[in-house]
This record gives sequence, C-alpha cells and structure tokens, in this order.
Amino acid sequence: MNTTSYDEAYISVDVETAGPFPSRYSLLSIGACSVSQPQKSFYIELQPENDEMLPEAFAIHGLSIEALRANGVPPAEAMARFESWLEEVVSQDQVPIFVAFNAPFDWMFISEYFHRYLGHNPFGHAALDIKAYYMGSTGSTWKETSMRNVSEDYLNGRKISHNAEEDALDQAKIFIRLYEEFRNS
Repeated sequence: MNTTSYDEAYISVDVETAGPFPSRYSLLSIGACSVSQPQKSFYIELQPENDEMLPEAFAIHGLSIEALRANGVPPAEAMARFESWLEEVVSQDQVPIFVAFNAPFDWMFISEYFHRYLGHNPFGHAALDIKAYYMGSTGSTWKETSMRNVSEDYLNGRKISHNAEEDALDQAKIFIRLYEEFRNS
C-alpha cells in the first residue's frame, strides 16, 4: 500500500487502558505505526491519572500499575511526544487517518487525551475502523469480525499480543491486505 501519492497517511493505532472509557479510566499505553512504512512506529507508556482500574483489563494487557506510576510518562508529555512523532511520519501535504481494529474504542481514548492535554486532536473527528471495513469488504456478519476470526485469515491464526505497538503493527498488516484485496476485486 503506497500512500505517498495520496493526501492521506494511514496511521495504525492501538491502546491499552485501565478500563472501558476515558472519563473514569486511564490510557496506559499507545502504539502506532505508519501503515505504508510500518518500521516507523511509536510506543509509549503513560502514568495513570487515577487509581480507577478493572482487574480484567490488566489481566489482558499485563501492564503493572505500580510500574506505570513509577516509570510511565506524564499524559501531557506522552501526547506531545505522540503528536511530534505524527509530524515526523506524516508529510505536510498529508492528513493523518486514524486506523484501528475496533477504532471507536481506541479513538475515544486518543481523542480525549489529545483534547484534554493539547487542546486539539491531530486526527480530527473521525477514524477508520478495520472491523467495519472487513465486514463491508467481505460481506461477513458483525460477529464474524472478531479478531479471533480475522486473525485466521490475515495473521495466520496468530493471536495478538496486547502490546500496543505490536498490535498496531498487526493491525497495519491486516488493513494493508484488506485494502489491497478490496481494490483488486
């Protein structure tokens, strides 16, 4: 997939969090990569904003709240670093397009944190959801868009790691294949 001839730069983003929504639970890690150049990736772990957390979230991603409190980057600095990285990988004649697997979840955290700490969201007000793209391009049902099902076809059945950077890279692989298959059909 070559986005250099277009005015859009697809950026695969994944997050790990302390719970299901940003007004109560902290964003804990961000992983991202350029879809056209996945080697240009970004990863950061954030200090939690509060003590609210769901044990089942930590059972999934395996991050340590104590380690994040001690070693995580303050949220304002983390978002500034993410924006700086975006400015490095997205040329001035391009618009960054947020791409994620279950984009509504990841986008709400990223948008909330960008607005809260920087006053704006470089991605704007929209996100491209790989699950919906898969459903539309394959004619599948919503239930069939689970990562378990999609990974069978696009990651050789390998499960995602729940490390935000690794998952962003896997999402980019899935999106590239879906995009190319749909354009070639």
